[in-house]
Amino acid sequence: MRLTYFLSAALLLLFSTKLLAQDANLKKTLAERLPSLPKIEEVSKTPMPGVFEIRVQGNEIFYTDAKGDFLIQGALIDTKQKRNLTEERSDKLSAIPFDSLPVKYAFTQVKGNGKRKLVVFADPNCGYCKRFEKDLQKIDNVTVYHLMYPVLGEDSKVKSRNIACAKDRAKTWNDWMLQGVNPPAAACDNHNIEAIVEFGKKNRISGTPTLFFADGTRVPGAIDSAQVETLLNSVKP
Repeated sequence: MRLTYFLSAALLLLFSTKLLAQDANLKKTLAERLPSLPKIEEVSKTPMPGVFEIRVQGNEIFYTDAKGDFLIQGALIDTKQKRNLTEERSDKLSAIPFDSLPVKYAFTQVKGNGKRKLVVFADPNCGYCKRFEKDLQKIDNVTVYHLMYPVLGEDSKVKSRNIACAKDRAKTWNDWMLQGVNPPAAACDNHNIEAIVEFGKKNRISGTPTLFFADGTRVPGAIDSAQVETLLNSVKP
């Protein structure tokens, strides 16, 4: 029994050493041949024999063979299970744990029992954000955490500050996004917009709206109410 254990441990160590060496060789080969390629952060096997996933800085995904002779950019599809493996991997890499989101800086809107959670990074001058807000009115039993994320210029910063400093932030937001009523001028020292923008840049939130669900799933862009419902319901309690 003990001999079998030591043999298994030795084989595992040998296998791990070979994998590490292969990873190092792939990184070296691709870095030398493609100096413009961002730094390779991780090499991992895929379900497809002989094909390896290359995750570069910025979480972009490529695929290569064992020798690094070929580099593929595109989606890896599991045809048997009808799954887009690249999309699933990208979603996992872009997720942010809910507890890590800066919801302490958000203003909230509670609808119905508020049990489900949704975080929205939005720019007040973003047309897609306005369209999303109108669709969001159809969703019930959710707590929405709104985070001002002005990325469309100086006027967006002014409007974000006016909304964040308003006495009733939710109403001021809705009046503007749904009715086109300009946010009255307001000022305060605790709007925290800079902290939200810093968080967004650090976590590569590049557009608005960007949504986060309670399981950390990130969705860039406006989706319709049916899609929101599906994602809210897919989160395990």
